[in-house]
Amino acid sequence: MLRSYKTEINPTPEQIQVIKKTIGVSRFVYNFYLAHNKEKYKNGEKFVSGMEFSKWLNSVFVPGHLEYSWIKQVYAKSVKQSIMNAEKAYKNFFKRLSEFPRFKKKNNQDVKMYFVKNDKKMIIRCERHRIKIPTLGWVCIKEKGYLPIKSLIKSGTISEKAGRFYVSVLIEEETSFVSTDLNDGIGIDLGIKDFAVVSGIDKPFKNINKTARVKKIEKSLKRQQRKLSRKYESFKKQNKTKGGTATRQNIQKQVLKVQKLHQIISNIRENYINQVVNSIIKQKPRFITIEDLNIRGMMKNRHLSRAIAGQNFYRFRVKLAARCIRYGIELRVVDHFYPSSKRCSCCGVIKKDLKLSDRMYTCECGHKMDRDKNAAINLKNAETYRVA
Repeated sequence: MLRSYKTEINPTPEQIQVIKKTIGVSRFVYNFYLAHNKEKYKNGEKFVSGMEFSKWLNSVFVPGHLEYSWIKQVYAKSVKQSIMNAEKAYKNFFKRLSEFPRFKKKNNQDVKMYFVKNDKKMIIRCERHRIKIPTLGWVCIKEKGYLPIKSLIKSGTISEKAGRFYVSVLIEEETSFVSTDLNDGIGIDLGIKDFAVVSGIDKPFKNINKTARVKKIEKSLKRQQRKLSRKYESFKKQNKTKGGTATRQNIQKQVLKVQKLHQIISNIRENYINQVVNSIIKQKPRFITIEDLNIRGMMKNRHLSRAIAGQNFYRFRVKLAARCIRYGIELRVVDHFYPSSKRCSCCGVIKKDLKLSDRMYTCECGHKMDRDKNAAINLKNAETYRVA
């Protein structure tokens, strides 16, 4: 069984230089492959695969253009992986699974330094406080003892975010533990007022975005973003009339401040999702039923789009599905047209005139319950579903 681990590392200045150089070259090659195929398409020529482009780049283009010799000065397998990622983006577009691939920007990118075993006999060594990465050597790990020492590391990536560096490794482990003493199933109703209402838990999980800590950071983020905007305007004015005061260095410092605040908010939300998933899994349910929410359609509501985006429903579902696989729990998904909120969990009658402002569900049979709790119970008792 393959499992991924991600943790922060503390590289030396020399290692940081190698990481940034490798990420920069990988970004350039990714964009070069996209532009190369776009040019081929305009000329009516055949699409170039990733393997063909990699061979052409190393044997034809670089030897013929010595000014691009820096492409070969970094870890070759990381450069090749970026080409294969670009090919995958193209194939997903052809299969209509995603939009047309876009060029990677320097300050707004998701390019990583990829590393893998150079041969079958090689072992990527890992100790309690450090890991040995090709071309970098031993790199210190901040969270000591997090990565399993005796497991086999297949591959990994190094990424940079807000001035901090992270390593993510793919490890081959033995089959995970499967729970045998399972209880009854539960239903989970996700919402905006409360993050999640679980049928088997009395207290709902609150909306983390409404807490004082997140609001304080978001208020600081707005202030720093306004400062960044003023620096950009001053820099534009400086280029036009020589009257501005902002410099590129000041702008980069301000960009880093904004990125760090975004990272703090993201970490708070990620940690909260982990806590919610752990609390649900600790109930040891036989199955978990959730609703297949149409997030894209919900985001079109301009009054609720920001609140919905801050809840990270997709991230919650991915983490919940991974935990269910690990502990042998069946994850059921109900269609988003299923009337979980309008159906009475006691008698089964559907109340068609239920409004969004009605927070208490009152039925003609005398049943009265919180709207979200009623929906969670209906999801638990749903008979039509698909297993994720």
